[in-house]
Amino acid sequence: MNDLPFTGERFIPGTPGEIWIEHWHRYHFATRWAAGKRVLDVACGEGYGSALLARHAREVTGVDVAPAAVAHARGVYAGVANLRFVEASCTQLPLGDASFDLVVSFETLEHIGEQERFLDEIARVLAPGGILLLSSPDKHEYSDRRDFVNEFHVKELYRDELRGLVSARFAAIDWYGQKATFYSLIAPEGGADGVVLTEVDEQDPSHAGERLSNPLYFVLACARNEASLRAVAPVTAVLADRSEWVHRDYEKVMRWLTECVAQREQLQREAAAREAAHGAALDAAASAARAQAQRLRDEAQGHARDAEAARAQAESLRRQLESTAHELARARTWRGWLRQPWVRLGWLKPRP
Repeated sequence: MNDLPFTGERFIPGTPGEIWIEHWHRYHFATRWAAGKRVLDVACGEGYGSALLARHAREVTGVDVAPAAVAHARGVYAGVANLRFVEASCTQLPLGDASFDLVVSFETLEHIGEQERFLDEIARVLAPGGILLLSSPDKHEYSDRRDFVNEFHVKELYRDELRGLVSARFAAIDWYGQKATFYSLIAPEGGADGVVLTEVDEQDPSHAGERLSNPLYFVLACARNEASLRAVAPVTAVLADRSEWVHRDYEKVMRWLTECVAQREQLQREAAAREAAHGAALDAAASAARAQAQRLRDEAQGHARDAEAARAQAESLRRQLESTAHELARARTWRGWLRQPWVRLGWLKPRP
């Protein structure tokens, strides 16, 4: 059941890509602190994370400001007995002081302008020995380096800004880094107490580092004192995609990309062939037009010569008619009449 559309403002289960593995990993990471605790999930959205935490916690309260999200969560997760959802703003929580042992708020801080008031509310509802798990994108990595703008982010923070904001309310802080990528794990079947992180670069895989560099998100475990923070030892947590959904989605996108490239190249070949054929047709048409023009010029010249010959012939006929007219005029006189028989016999020449 999923009646909430994915708009980019909040994660919806089933949304493919790295956003899927990022959000699920944070909540799985948080379950280590949730066992038997009273848990508050601030900006719970669709409710999937709250439901996951409820499997481990004594009770979980999910809070979100969006009525549609809360209504959806109440409907979808109604069967989870130790889970409830409350519609409220994260800067004005309708909850009692010191009423939670663990507060979880992932990717909330950057979406609001009243960040100090938000953290004050969390500090108010968190029990004295409680833990806050907070995540927020590193503005340098998330936006600056990628030249990326998230339209739903109101105020992103750099590391020093985040440190100053949180440390004013929580003296003890463990910093974790998160970024989504593909992982390959080699582990004994019987399990192991320690975890070795090996980070390499594609361009130089023979040189490895032992820590995660340039994390895209910060994940903080916060407490008012060191003893509370040390109750759960720091670990390196890795989320494995059991069904390889992210990788299959990546492969699907790569197939689409390969197909698009092949289609583009085919279209380019077809366009080139059509352009060549069109060019040949234009050349043939131009050649035929030039030949036709030459024929018309030749015909025009022929017509001009014919016209000149016709004019000459007409002039000759005119002169002959004038001569005949003179002959006839003379023939009509008596002298002409007397000379006519001799002229016909050839004994006399006709008078001019």
